Amino acid sequence: MTNTQAWLTLLLAITAEVTGTALLKLSDGLSRPGPTALLLAAYACAIALVARVVTVIPLGITYALWSGIGTLAVVAIGTLAYRQVLNMNQLIGVALIVVGVVIVNLGGEHLN
Repeated sequence: MTNTQAWLTLLLAITAEVTGTALLKLSDGLSRPGPTALLLAAYACAIALVARVVTVIPLGITYALWSGIGTLAVVAIGTLAYRQVLNMNQLIGVALIVVGVVIVNLGGEHLN
């Protein structure tokens, strides 16, 4: 896998993980078979993809991006799709996560 392929695969893995997480609410505590099956498939896909990514991008960088971008995306989905409103402390916390991801990526070369 090339460096470019690894970064694209990481984006796909994050998308799959965010999709699975967004389906958690629709699964109603894993009691609805359709959304539950979809979320399990999305999580399985995400894990399979990220397992490939860490062969090229270091684990710590991969996980920092995975969690930071995923958190931001899930917060956005919660706000837009589920009308969840964050208070000021929560907004600051999410902003700090985003700043952390940016700092990690400005830290230099990410190859093994």
